[in-house]
Amino acid sequence: MVISIQLIALLIFASLSLCAGVLLYFALRPPEALDKRLGALSGAPEGPAEKRAALASKAKKFSSSAMNSLKGVVGGLAPGKNRKEEPKTKKLLTYAGYRKENALRIYRGGKIFLAMVLFALYIPLGLWLNQPAAAILLLGVLAAIAGYLVPDYWLNHAARSRQREIVRHLPDALDLMVVCVEAGLGLDAALARVAGEMRLTSSALSSEFLLVTQETKAGKPRSEALHDLTMRTGVEDLSSLVAMLVQTDKLGTSVAQALRVHADSVRTRRRQRAEEAAAKTTVKLVFPLVLCVFPALLVVVLGPALVSIIRAIGQIAGKG
Repeated sequence: MVISIQLIALLIFASLSLCAGVLLYFALRPPEALDKRLGALSGAPEGPAEKRAALASKAKKFSSSAMNSLKGVVGGLAPGKNRKEEPKTKKLLTYAGYRKENALRIYRGGKIFLAMVLFALYIPLGLWLNQPAAAILLLGVLAAIAGYLVPDYWLNHAARSRQREIVRHLPDALDLMVVCVEAGLGLDAALARVAGEMRLTSSALSSEFLLVTQETKAGKPRSEALHDLTMRTGVEDLSSLVAMLVQTDKLGTSVAQALRVHADSVRTRRRQRAEEAAAKTTVKLVFPLVLCVFPALLVVVLGPALVSIIRAIGQIAGKG
């Protein structure tokens, strides 16, 4: 028993030392050749204030780069890095609003890091509860597996909740867009104005519209920017909106009229979804009623009658 606990403590110490070593390596590694060359070419003398500001900026960069480097390294070691799972996970990260290039590596590194932390935290808990070594190892491995799988469920929930938010606030955004276009603004200016107005109501929809306007300002064609919008969100209503806007732009028809008709259809679909959700509540309430409410009602209604019946049977049996 003592040898097993010592081995467990040694494994924990080795894993934590390895993590600390990786952090120190990426934090204290020498600057790159490009940074050295730029520093030599600048050659400007630095005073005490400039040195303190440089040290503060280096410390801030150290904390952020160290964590990102650790997550990236651990994410590269994470299993499941095959061609089938990678596009699906990357698509879910995009739907959830994480669009950076290293988002997938950071996500995988976070899964491995969470599994290691839960495994390391359960071992002292098991020792405090005086559990056997085999049980500590088994439950620690189960905790690590749970820590590795929980981020997947969280990512699915985050992606679905963001898509539901976009669908819920899209009719209001289309109404604002119709007002802006009818007031004389162009489509790009209307998107920018709607993005600014919807910032407090729906940050997800506002950020997506703002990104479309930024891409068009940077020189990307409007059709490609709108197509990227549908790929980033995965929302069916936005896909139909983009198809309508692209077709209207190609045919040269009235954008305001097309937006008004499309806004009416989107609002109708939202009302139909609400009616469908309301119709499903009757079926969903069956299980709580049967399992929770009906037993309590039976106890309240039939309880006094059962007590009376038992007393009557007892009296008859006593007389007999």
